Amino acid sequence: MTIPSSIDEVQARLSETGYVCGRALATVVFLSLKLGRPLFLEGEAGVGKTEIAKALAAMLGRKLIRLQCYEGLDASSAVYEWNFAAQMVAIRTAEASGGADRQALQTELFSDEFLVERPLLEAMRPDENGAPILLIDELDRTDEPFEAFLLEALSDFQVTIPELGTVKAPEPPIVILTSNRTREVHDALKRRCLYHWVDYPDFPREVEILHARAPEVAENLSREVVSFVQRLRTEDLFKKPGVAETIDWAKCLLALDVIDLSPEVISDTLGAILKYQDDIAKIQGSEAKRILDETREQLAMAD
Repeated sequence: MTIPSSIDEVQARLSETGYVCGRALATVVFLSLKLGRPLFLEGEAGVGKTEIAKALAAMLGRKLIRLQCYEGLDASSAVYEWNFAAQMVAIRTAEASGGADRQALQTELFSDEFLVERPLLEAMRPDENGAPILLIDELDRTDEPFEAFLLEALSDFQVTIPELGTVKAPEPPIVILTSNRTREVHDALKRRCLYHWVDYPDFPREVEILHARAPEVAENLSREVVSFVQRLRTEDLFKKPGVAETIDWAKCLLALDVIDLSPEVISDTLGAILKYQDDIAKIQGSEAKRILDETREQLAMAD
């Protein structure tokens, strides 16, 4: 599919995939596509940074390639590795047949047949549907040496395999990097990208997101759920619930045939929105009732 020609078209087409975004995010997405620049998204966990890559892939009909970052990730793990087990089988087969040409065998062992492509190399390959979406997820989990390598790879959109040579992308992939900001990412990498902070949505937008992702949830329950979660975010919690938790909780309530919230239902299902026992213990019981009462008072005032 073609690249959107306007910011409004970005919003409309993303909405068709179920991703609701504000104009600021739609603007930076449009510019990233238009200028061919990587897009760097920071924000709390669960606010939709990863989902934007999935939505873009669906919107453009492109392949989504995800590099999930973790501590200790290095260049070889992100680019390629050799299938050592298959190489050993080939060596033993050659030895058993006798008279193997060492040079020919070495050439065969380090060929595409035994190459295992990892996300960065896969993203450099041509695709009939166009350049893929390369999602480099949770970059802040890696260390500075990997950032330095990534800076070079994203500058030239090429990687080098010593045994095979340099692989250059015929068309640069659409790159999205995300960070939960557990540490600062180096400025040199950020300068290569367009930047956007993905914040928690306001009440109307979060209700709209919930309608898009869980349309079967009743309007009244949707409003109560969103308002309650937004009140939770003002509490002193170890991990505040994101939009992903709002959606998960609403679906849990729907599965339980809940029509409206009650302190008992909230206490029974807190594990859908809070992921640490200390947070759950803090909100259970009278605290859940207090927040629910404040939620309903706020909704009544808005109506």
